Amino acid sequence: MKVIKAKTAGFCFGVKRAVDTVYEQVDACSSLIYTYGPIIHNEEVVRDMESKGVVVLRSEEELDALEKGTVIIRSHGVGKWIYDKLEARNIRIVDATCPFVKKIHNIVRKASAEGAHIVIIGNPDHPEVQGIRGWAGEKVTVVQDKESAEGVDFGKKEKICVVSQTTFNYNKFKDLVEIIKKKSYDVSVLNTICNATKERQTEAESIAGSVDAMIVIGDKHSSNTQKLFEICRKACNNTYYIQTLDDLNLNQLGSVETVGITAGASTPNNIIEEVQNNVGIIF
Repeated sequence: MKVIKAKTAGFCFGVKRAVDTVYEQVDACSSLIYTYGPIIHNEEVVRDMESKGVVVLRSEEELDALEKGTVIIRSHGVGKWIYDKLEARNIRIVDATCPFVKKIHNIVRKASAEGAHIVIIGNPDHPEVQGIRGWAGEKVTVVQDKESAEGVDFGKKEKICVVSQTTFNYNKFKDLVEIIKKKSYDVSVLNTICNATKERQTEAESIAGSVDAMIVIGDKHSSNTQKLFEICRKACNNTYYIQTLDDLNLNQLGSVETVGITAGASTPNNIIEEVQNNVGIIF
């Protein structure tokens, strides 16, 4: 029985960099180490860090209560006001924001200073989008679907700067951009979807279209994994979204001839390998 694993499955550059940063600080730092929010969207990784003494700050209120220690900024990034708060109290900051997300912060900060209305295409509840908003000034709008894009009202002469959440679905991004472009004569579009995201989505769709069953591995809170699942499910009806091997009923795969495996950008290699090895044993 054939098992096809996506070459792009697992940690992307930004996630690996953030995870490595935390473990480096654990080894090198004598003070208490905090991450503002989970460093990445993967419960297994976060639990391992907590076992080594890393404390996850789950709210801004918890952050406000800090008097000392080291705060690591998560891979998703945060708004400018978070840096200002920490710097005002002389709390040490280690910035693990993904460089591709940091680039978006710089884009929207500059465009906002030049008078543009910033449009972020993405999930308004996602921490990455909330962080981008925190660099975009007062004129900022988030759209995530056709309805919200059509509902935005701009003046025809208003200067618009469009960016995207790095993990947004590329095809949906293009569709929403077309709607926004009709609303003003001055629309600047910067496709800030990460190349790793596009490559992962394209490969996952290709594999899902050629197999009898597809397995997508990743945390339930991972935006990029959710997008992979949506894409794969359209191409393959028998698509399963799991966090670890424990979530997979191997008996469901007993009658299939080919199975594909992909994983989100926050999924560790050991989890992917465990799933692959056990699926292989069944076949």
